[in-house]
Formats: sequence, structure tokens, C-alpha cells
Amino acid sequence: MLMRIAPVVFVLLWSTGFIGSKLGADDAEPFTFLALRFLIVLALLAPVLVVSGRRARGWNERGHAVVVGMLIHGAYLGGVFWAIRHGMPAGVAALIVSLQPVLTSLLSAPLLGEKLSARHWTGLALGLAGAVLILEPGLASAMEANSGITPATVAACACALLGITAGTIYQKRFATGTDLVVGTVWQYAGALLLVGAGSLMLETRVIHWTPKFIFALSWLVLVLSIGAISLLMLLIRQSAVASVSGLFYLVPAVTSVIAYFLFGETLGPIQLAGLLLATLAVLMISGVRWPQRYRA
Repeated sequence: MLMRIAPVVFVLLWSTGFIGSKLGADDAEPFTFLALRFLIVLALLAPVLVVSGRRARGWNERGHAVVVGMLIHGAYLGGVFWAIRHGMPAGVAALIVSLQPVLTSLLSAPLLGEKLSARHWTGLALGLAGAVLILEPGLASAMEANSGITPATVAACACALLGITAGTIYQKRFATGTDLVVGTVWQYAGALLLVGAGSLMLETRVIHWTPKFIFALSWLVLVLSIGAISLLMLLIRQSAVASVSGLFYLVPAVTSVIAYFLFGETLGPIQLAGLLLATLAVLMISGVRWPQRYRA
């Protein structure tokens, strides 16, 4: 039962991450924000390891988890946060990162031996088209303003894209047997090393402890860093990497719906069409079987 609803819950939780980041972005610089977030996660989870007696099976297993954390949490989140902080429109950043399912599928075949069907590739194409339609209003305004899209911000988003793609594949290849709590702790230790270095070298580390920031930080720690990431690791362990990566096509759609209710952002016909395309794409990539009466 858990595995049946896990993809839906994961998409819902992961989508709220962009909302939480938006709420807290004005009160802390990106690497400082992430470093504080990861420190709190470690403070919450480390005692669980001590009380439960869970241990990693040697430094080899710890090392794999650290690498996954640097890639999925450090490089991905750090790249996106830094790019948006330095002017990259959120829609453009989201579009670059939405290439992750395509890149993951291209690499999972030779690296993991996963065989992809024509249905899977069709789903990837539909999902990418859906993401473009969902993000179209933001992309249009970004092109008109002609600001924030610089070589530096594009490179940061590219690093984020490569980070989450490589981290997903690395997790499936080397770290699927690791205990979830143990793996999560060492992942955030690795991520903290990366973003902590960025905070020390590049930022002032000033934090404004506003109610909005405290709420955003609490949400990102508990719901995203513990809840959503645990589900992602579980999904990678149980499913093909290419199929799991397809879930990310739904994130812009769900984020747009949440932003519509929370911030009054509009959802036009083009975005609704993109939402339908993204949903169809995920169903195709995930291998959902249609009832006989709906087949041609």
C-alpha cells in the first residue's frame, strides 16, 4: 500500500519545496539557508541513530552516502538556490532542471542496464512539452526582461541538473542497500560539507529570523529534507531509476497549482494543457496499464 501511494505523496511534498524556498529566500543567502537546514536535519536524525543502534556497514557505505548527498542535496539545491538568488527567473531554472528525466533515461541505459521502451521515450517527450507549457508565462516574461540569464546562472542550473541526475544514478548503483536513516544522515553530512564551504567562502551568513523564515525553514527540514527525501530513496530502491525520474515532470504542475491557491498566481489554458501532458507523460513512463475499454 505504501509503495502505491508513495509516488503521489513524493510529488506533493517535493513540489512544496519551491514554495518554502520562495518564502525564506529574502531572509538568508542560499548556501547559508541550506547549511542551516542540513544542520537541523542532522541534529534531529543523529540521535535516532544513537538510540536505535543503527550503524553503517563500514566507511565504504558511508562514503557512497556522502557522495549521494553532495550530488542530490548539495549540488542540486545549491545550484538552483544560487541561480535564483542571482537573478535567474524561477521558470527558466525549473525548465533547465526539468531536463533531468531525459538525461537520467539516457544515462540509465548504459550505466544501469535499464531497457527503455518506445512508450517511455514518448512519455519523456510529452513530459518535456508539458513542462514548457506550464512554465510558459514565466519564460515569456523572462525573455522580455532579458535579465538574470547569464553564463554564471545558467552554469549553476546546469550543475544542479547534473547533480540530481548523477546522484539518482549513483544511489541506484551503489547505495540501495543502505539503511534509510543511516543513509540520510550521511547524505546530509556530505551536503553540509559542500554548502557549508560555499557559505563560508561566498556569503555573509546573515540570517533574519522572521516568522516567515522560521516557518519556511521548519517546513523544508521536516517535510522536504526528512519526508520527501526518504520517499525518494525508497522509490529509487524499489523502482527503475528512469521511471522514478519521470515523476519530476509533475513537480512544475503541482507547484503551479499550489502557487495558484497560496499566491494567486494564474493558471491559464496553456498551463492547464501542460499539466495534462505532464500527467499523461508520468503515466506512460511509469508503465501504467490502461483498462481494456480505454485502449484503441
